[in-house]
Amino acid sequence: MVLIDTHTHLYYEADEAKRDELMLRCKQNNIDRLFLPNVDAASVPLMFDLLKAYPDNCYPMLGLHPCSVKENWEEELAVIQPAIHQHKIYAIGEIGIDLYWDKTFLAEQIQAFKLQIKWAKALNLPIVIHCRDAFDEVYQVLLDEQDDKLRGIFHCFSGTLEQAHKIIDLSFYLGIGGVVTYKNAGLDKVVEQIDLKHIVLETDSPYLTPVPYRGKPNESSYLIYVAQKVADLHKTFVEEVAEITTANSKAVFGI
Repeated sequence: MVLIDTHTHLYYEADEAKRDELMLRCKQNNIDRLFLPNVDAASVPLMFDLLKAYPDNCYPMLGLHPCSVKENWEEELAVIQPAIHQHKIYAIGEIGIDLYWDKTFLAEQIQAFKLQIKWAKALNLPIVIHCRDAFDEVYQVLLDEQDDKLRGIFHCFSGTLEQAHKIIDLSFYLGIGGVVTYKNAGLDKVVEQIDLKHIVLETDSPYLTPVPYRGKPNESSYLIYVAQKVADLHKTFVEEVAEITTANSKAVFGI
C-alpha cells in the first residue's frame, strides 16, 4: 500500500532530528511521497532545503498564498517566479483567495491568482488552490480562466455537495484532509457521495490535524487516519482508497 500526501508544509520543521522522525513515521505508515506547497518568498529556500535532504520523497510546488498577498505582492512574485527555473516543480501553489482573515486585498488576490494561473498554463503544470470563505470568488476566476490547460487540486475542500460537483466539472480533484474526521464539520456527508476517482488525500500539516490527534500539530504520517475515514465512508478497505487516490495524484502531478 502506498499513500501520497498531496499537501504538506513539512519544511516548517527546522529541527533536523525532529524532521527525520517525521519522515520515519511517514515511511512506517506507507506515506511515500510528499508534495510541498510554497506560501511566500521566504519559504522558497526552506522548501528547497528539505528537498535536498529527502530528494526521493519530496516534490515541490511554488506559488504565493493568498494570505501572503499584501501591498508588496508583485515583489513577492518577482522572487518566486525565478525559483521556478531553479528546480523541477510539480505545480503552482498554493494559490487562490482567502477572505476569512481580511478582505482588504481581494482585488490583489484575484490579480495574483490569475497571474499565477497563467504561469501554470505556460509551464503545463497543475495548480493547487487555497480557498477560504471565498468559493464564489474562486469559482468565478476558474470560469474566467477555464480551458483545456486549467487543472489541478482544490486543496482542503470543505464545501457542499453542489460545490464539489462544480469543481469536479472543471476537471479538478478534491483535496481531502483531516476535516473529514471532524464530527460536526459535515464534510463526511459530502465525501461519502463523491466517487473516489475525484479525490486526493492531504494533511496540510502542521495544520488541520485529524482525529484522534486533533488539537496537536499535524504531520504527514497522520494521513493514514484520513485514508481510513474515507474508506469507512465508502464502506471499503483502506488499501483501495490508497490505490485510487495514489493513481489520482499521479494523474495530477505526472509522477
